[in-house]
Amino acid sequence: MDREAGRKVRARVNRIAGQVDGIRRMVEEGRYCVEILNQIAATRSALDALGVELLTSHLESCVLGHEAGAGHEQAKPMTREQLLDEVRTVLSRFLR
Repeated sequence: MDREAGRKVRARVNRIAGQVDGIRRMVEEGRYCVEILNQIAATRSALDALGVELLTSHLESCVLGHEAGAGHEQAKPMTREQLLDEVRTVLSRFLR
């Protein structure tokens, strides 16, 4: 992930953290359940969007860039089949 993409991901994570903190405050304040549920739904949507962004970045850099040696420096060396298995596992977890 390049520097700009990393900055955007960190900003998105910070916004999500703020949403979760907002949910905690709403619960502590005894806010109306529907308001809390609406905020939970918005946070889940934000998490899904973050997941799609990270998955796309992973596919672009670590999977497609793997053979060109452009993969992430912390990724362990894998064969093409191992990479596909990893993507399959990540997708199955993400889509639950």
